[in-house]
Amino acid sequence: MRCRSFPHGKTLWPVIFSLLLICGLVSSACAYERVIPSYPIAPTGYSSIKVFDNQGRFVGRILSTQRYWTPIERIPVFLRNALVAIEDSRFYEHNGIDVKGIARALMKDVVKGRMAEGGSTITQQLIKNKYLTGEKTLDRKLKEAQLAMEFEKKYSKDQILEMYFNTIYFGNGAWGVAQAARLYFDKNPEEMTDAECSLLAGIPKSPGRYNPLGKPADVNNRRMLVLNRMAELRMISGRQKQEIVNHPATVWKGDQAPSYVAHLRSKLVEAYGPRIVDEGGLDVISAMDLPLQQLAEKSLSEGVRKVSPKLQGALICLDPATGNVLAAVGGVDFAKSAYDRAFVAKRQPGSSIKPFIYADALENGFTAGSIMNDQPVAYPRGNGQSWKPVNYEKRSFGELTLREALAHSNNVIAVKLLDAVGVANFVNFAKTMGLDLHRQDLSLALGTEEVTLSQLVSAYTPFATGGTRAEARTIIRVYDRNRRSWTETPAAVTPALAPATAYLTTQLMKDVLTYGTAKGLKKFSEARPAAGKTGTTDDYRDAWFVGFTPQLITGVWVGYDQPKPGGRGFTGGAVSAPIWGRFMTGALAGKPAVDFPKPDNVVTATIDPSTGFLATPDCPVKKEEFYQTGTEPTQYCPKHGGQNMPPAAPAASKPKAPGTDLPLEDVLPTPEEEVEPPPADQQ
Repeated sequence: MRCRSFPHGKTLWPVIFSLLLICGLVSSACAYERVIPSYPIAPTGYSSIKVFDNQGRFVGRILSTQRYWTPIERIPVFLRNALVAIEDSRFYEHNGIDVKGIARALMKDVVKGRMAEGGSTITQQLIKNKYLTGEKTLDRKLKEAQLAMEFEKKYSKDQILEMYFNTIYFGNGAWGVAQAARLYFDKNPEEMTDAECSLLAGIPKSPGRYNPLGKPADVNNRRMLVLNRMAELRMISGRQKQEIVNHPATVWKGDQAPSYVAHLRSKLVEAYGPRIVDEGGLDVISAMDLPLQQLAEKSLSEGVRKVSPKLQGALICLDPATGNVLAAVGGVDFAKSAYDRAFVAKRQPGSSIKPFIYADALENGFTAGSIMNDQPVAYPRGNGQSWKPVNYEKRSFGELTLREALAHSNNVIAVKLLDAVGVANFVNFAKTMGLDLHRQDLSLALGTEEVTLSQLVSAYTPFATGGTRAEARTIIRVYDRNRRSWTETPAAVTPALAPATAYLTTQLMKDVLTYGTAKGLKKFSEARPAAGKTGTTDDYRDAWFVGFTPQLITGVWVGYDQPKPGGRGFTGGAVSAPIWGRFMTGALAGKPAVDFPKPDNVVTATIDPSTGFLATPDCPVKKEEFYQTGTEPTQYCPKHGGQNMPPAAPAASKPKAPGTDLPLEDVLPTPEEEVEPPPADQQ
């Protein structure tokens, strides 16, 4: 009979001859190290850290990545039998290699014309996993067989099984039976049921396909194959088999919110030390709102990929009153990249830093109606060099009110404003808002100091709350199941900004959404009061948007991990603001539209925005503007006939109508006004 050949003319006869020869040889000395792995012994009584959202909904688990060693006496007998049944039914009979198994495998190889069927015993599989590669060659098979026979001389069957169970890969990152039991069943190996053991025993054949989180049909078919084989070998009865089939194992599914849960892991290690994850036994009540978290993940992923599949992004949503992080997404796809761009990555915020400069200016004598000119100015940088900031549009717009300048994100005026309030003064001001800045130059006005998205969003909270700053909080409380004790994490809320300043700055940022750099959100702002600011860095490397309502504050960053230009048009308004809008629309659905409360010491005045003075009847454009009491204009517009009009009395000196902050004269009828009589039926 002619022997069927492998590709390249190789036949199967050398394989058959060599393996059969080995079966009859006295094993030679092995050159490979033969040592049992020395992982720490798996602790007993372990239970994972479980994470819940702020409404008590289960989110996921925090598992140790430590590999552990499980002694054979803690590995269920059912699991040992199930593995032997499906992988190597003559395990207790052979001396490391199974001649019958080899013959069967070789016949299948002859039919297929290639080395497809290995015929490997459990001992051989152990050798391959510990010392060799998965390469299907004659040389590797010979080495595997030699080492298997050596192992059988050196170790007992139980020792080999123990090494096998602690070495084999069980899919989804689980190496060894201890990690597998924790991952799939949240148990220690000795606690597993027969149904759970039947699932694990089927995994080694193809961990990616047969692990309990794989396709249900594949997993179930493999489990049935294990049970049927055990029944054939009379390891279990038909009744036992049916009992297992009728009561299948419950598998812990993949965790939700992986990015948020990964951050919680780091916070727990920070608070309790590096051993806490290995010790387990905690219930973590997080600040997360699970439906909002899921909405955030979807909004970010779809929004970023719509621009480019190569981009990355991050999103954080806070309750501005408490700092509770309701949603946090550190990347577009956690499975592909676990890097945390929400809490860890630092990038230049660009123009999203400008509201802090304007707030500082409002506390130092400027008003929303103050007018500045955006003609470029050169600033000395030393060594005879100078720096001349320019606008995004590469042109000047002349005189603008501070309201208009912020809405259009005017660079030149932002730098002039920072120069006016002083860099050192601004750095101190920013620190009270939660931004620790180190640069001491005017480039701060353009957002050149790197920050994390979390830091920036937290720093915006005083604008939304009327002056109080809330630090980001991801953990509300922790329950130690072993000690039966709770540990609370109180909200960190401190005064940071005068209520009037917070309100006035917010009013300026409202215009960003109506006619400014985020005017694409105009419909959103018409539906409910909202404010925010875009940010775009030099060369279009980073796109930001931080916006808020009285109920929620959300920040979005989009860019490349390795900073590079996104091209003209890659701006916060065009890229990040739409993602913010999509998320906030869903997050606020069903909630009432509420406005930011106006402090008692904020008044309005009708001005001519071209001059900043009180409007006269002849002013062609009139606008209502907000002022802190005592800073409102009292002179009428000299450009349109106001030079001969007497100054208006400051709002602070006017008597107020009862129960309002309106001047009494604004609510009482003048002598010329005719008061209509009440209807006849009310007279």
